[in-house]
Formats: sequence, C-alpha cells, structure tokens
Amino acid sequence: MITAAGHTHVRVLIIDDESFVRKSIANLIAHFCHNVKLVGEADGVKSGYEAIRKHNPDLVLLDIKMGDGTGFDLLRKLDDIDFRLIFITAYEEFAVQAFRYSAVDYLLKPVDPDDLVNAIERASKQMIAEQQFNLRALETNLATHESAGKKIVVKTLESIYLINQGDLLYCESDGSYTTLKLRDGKSIFTSRSIKDFEELLSPGGFYRLHKSFLINLSAIERFDRSEGGSIVLSGGHKIPVASRKRDKLMRMIDSLDE
Repeated sequence: MITAAGHTHVRVLIIDDESFVRKSIANLIAHFCHNVKLVGEADGVKSGYEAIRKHNPDLVLLDIKMGDGTGFDLLRKLDDIDFRLIFITAYEEFAVQAFRYSAVDYLLKPVDPDDLVNAIERASKQMIAEQQFNLRALETNLATHESAGKKIVVKTLESIYLINQGDLLYCESDGSYTTLKLRDGKSIFTSRSIKDFEELLSPGGFYRLHKSFLINLSAIERFDRSEGGSIVLSGGHKIPVASRKRDKLMRMIDSLDE
C-alpha cells in the first residue's frame, strides 16, 4: 500500500449487485479519493470471492443484500479477512453484525461523498499504523538469531517431533491443518492450525506473508517480482506474498542495505 515515495495508495475492490451503484461509487472515488486505485468490481458473493482472491485488495466496499447471497456469506467463505471493510448498503438493520467484522464504516445508500472520503481516509490511516507496527516487528525478528536452536514440539498421529526452529523453512495452511517443511526436505502434517504456529514462532523470526504461509525470515534467498511477487527460500521453495504484506516486506528488505 505504501509507495516508494511514502505516499498512501489504497487498492479498492467494489462488490455490489447493482451496476449503477458500482459505477456511482467508482465515479465518487475517481473525483474525490485521489489516494485510491480501483482494482476491480464484482456483482455478488461468487464473483466477489473470486475477485478478492485475484486482486488481494487493501479495502473492500461491500454491499450486504445481493442476488446470490449476502456480504456476510462472502466473508464467511474466506479463510482470512486480510483487508479493511466498508459496508455500503440500503439497509440500516445490519450495522451491528457489520461491526462484528471490524468494519471501518457502515454507509447508507445513496452514499454521501464526504462520508465515503472520510471512511477511506480512516481505513488508510489504520493500514499505515498496522504497517508501521509490523515493520518494527519484522526488524526485531530479523535481528533475533538466538531462537534458531530452540525446539518446538509437533505432534502427529504417528509421532511426536522435536524440531529446531532454525530447521523449519515454512508452514503451509491446509484448512485447520498445517504442513511443516524442513530444510532437509521432510514434510510434517499436523492438526495444529497455522495461527497456532504464527503465535508460537513469530517472536523467533518467522513472518506470515500470506494467509496460507508462515516463513522463516532467515531462509529468504530472494524476492521474485514476477507474477505479483513471491519469496524464494532456501532449496528453491517459492512462496507467494499477499499484496497487503508486500510493501512491508520490501521495506524491510530495503532497510537491510542501510
């Protein structure tokens, strides 16, 4: 989201089943929200789900009642909501439910331009604050080497493994299960969630750069700019980088040259 010049650039996706509403919101953004890039539009739950996976937006402007379901149906389909939300709807009665998803705002149609600009500005400030916090965490993690020899205990149906953190390349989520990939090529499948491993390993130099991947920062060999961006780890393992995580990671990599 943060450009090399330090300016905010919010990637926005509009999901609404009425084409004239999407066009109206897009026009408001074009005229009043100069720090915004509209990356796509969708007209329902199914197309919205596909658009989120394709575009990895920073911010989603989401309708509630649509032809093939509700905005809440869409959110429940996602493994991880790694974007900010602004609900734009004709119905007042869903506000409480909307804010359970930590919505930035809940705007009623027809949308007031000032309300939209203010909501997007709040979302932008939240994202900047989160980036700064995560950048400090990354700096701390990259500077932490003493944890490499610490062991974690991983239980499977057949065995109990004691694994040096330094021997672990990455964790990959598979629903509520996780596959651990080790430097020696071994893979370990466990019923623990990737969220559990994120909480366990983040203080020791691991970073979740995608909803499905937690990587060992010390194993990074290069950043590949092709195909939207990916990290290549030791052994040639290529890991995708979520768009919201990319700028944080690139700023961290750039800081290593300073």
